[in-house]
Amino acid sequence: MSAKEEFIEIYRANVHREGADALLDYLENKSDFFTSPASARYHGAYVGGLCEHSVNVYHCLREYLARERVQELYGVEAPDESVAVSALLHDLCKIGCYKAGSRNVKGSDGKWTAVPTFYYEDKLPYGHGEKSVYIISGFMKLTRPEAMAIRWHMGFSGGEDSRLVGQALQQYPLAFALSVADMEATYFLEREDGEPSAGKH
Repeated sequence: MSAKEEFIEIYRANVHREGADALLDYLENKSDFFTSPASARYHGAYVGGLCEHSVNVYHCLREYLARERVQELYGVEAPDESVAVSALLHDLCKIGCYKAGSRNVKGSDGKWTAVPTFYYEDKLPYGHGEKSVYIISGFMKLTRPEAMAIRWHMGFSGGEDSRLVGQALQQYPLAFALSVADMEATYFLEREDGEPSAGKH
């Protein structure tokens, strides 16, 4: 099963609120979500990387929330629909931002060759997590925990005031869980050459 097929299967099985079908239609037919990379040069920097990353984050989030310690000691839980919405849609902010191009790389022989790459150009500079919330909200309503999770999914790796990040993660455990799942997918599942990726996503 391709990442796109898996994404759609998970989405249709779990997301049933008003506007969900319109949002999926937008992703499939009116955006580059399923062909976009997840980053320009780090994790998922290839066609389809964004969808694959979103599916990876979904699985990481489900497994984190299923941990006995998380459920019994921390009391963190979330409906299946919230897990799917938060994980699958957290990076919609990247839609339409990556353009294919090339860059010159110096080989071991000292010669320069053009290699394919992606360039980041955001035509709607609304932020990162907040932009994803904005896009989703144009199609369907988010619960407050979902909105907070998506808004703060970068955790402390983002550029926001760390006091605000800490308050959000403490007040909305789904936000903390999503940030952990996002980092796990980025730095472990999607690392290249066996080494953790070295940049932001």
